[in-house]
Amino acid sequence: MTTDLHEGPLEVATEIAAPVRRTWREQRERRRRRRIWMEELLGWILVPVIVVGCYWAVEGVMIALGTSPTAILNGLNQVTSGF
Repeated sequence: MTTDLHEGPLEVATEIAAPVRRTWREQRERRRRRRIWMEELLGWILVPVIVVGCYWAVEGVMIALGTSPTAILNGLNQVTSGF
């Protein structure tokens, strides 16, 4: 254990340079990139939710009116077969 000790003089610590501040154009570009990623993420999440929600809404309206999609399609087939 005692052989692991460093007994020589301490080395001079290197100075850490201050981070370079980005220009306003670089900052704007980063904000744009972040916004685009967030919009894509929201699109991939919200679009399927909206589609499924619309399907459920149409289904609910049809059930409330006492009909079904198959009944509507059968009715449309009867109407178009008459032409």
